Amino acid sequence: MDISQIEANLKNPDFQYRLKAVTALKNYDCEVAVPILTNLISDREFLVRSFVAMALGKQQTTESFTALMEIMKFDNTPNVRAEAANSLSLFGRVAVSHLVLAFYQDDHWIVRRSILGALVEMNCPEQLLDICMEGLKGEDSGVAESSVDALGTLANSTQHDAALSQLLTLVNHESERIRLRVAYALKRFDETQAHDALKELRNDENHQVVGAALEDLLQQ
Repeated sequence: MDISQIEANLKNPDFQYRLKAVTALKNYDCEVAVPILTNLISDREFLVRSFVAMALGKQQTTESFTALMEIMKFDNTPNVRAEAANSLSLFGRVAVSHLVLAFYQDDHWIVRRSILGALVEMNCPEQLLDICMEGLKGEDSGVAESSVDALGTLANSTQHDAALSQLLTLVNHESERIRLRVAYALKRFDETQAHDALKELRNDENHQVVGAALEDLLQQ
């Protein structure tokens, strides 16, 4: 699709045309694509804004980074903010502190889970531990469960001891879903405390937790 057609599609009231135009910009250099994309961050259709956030992550310039920051902070749709967070993570280490701050400032579950997933892939154990601890304090059960999963990924990192210590405090958590995730996470650790905690979880009142704690033994 040539630029004139893209510009025509972007003016079409049918958002499907605007989506096609945004998608077509992947074939253009950032000098052409980024100014067009940044003009669309306030499009009235959230799906278009989501596509714009996705596209900006693949067109890495100072302007696209700034635009993604604005979307992540101010868009009124959580899905769009989450997409912006995912795209920001593609910029690497420069995005880490911004993602951590967004985790603290935005308590919507889809945004927080997106940031957790992003930081797991970004090799920043200290910051990941930080948001895991914050996620466990929140009221959303899905975020708390994802935080436990993320703690497990820290087993081979510089935050190994801190992650294990936190997991051990959750062995008797009131939520059976948290205990289930703890059972899986603890299997990544080889310390005696982890093995003892798994033995305790094999006597849990919930059969799913017991199954998770026993899983590796049954496969041997």
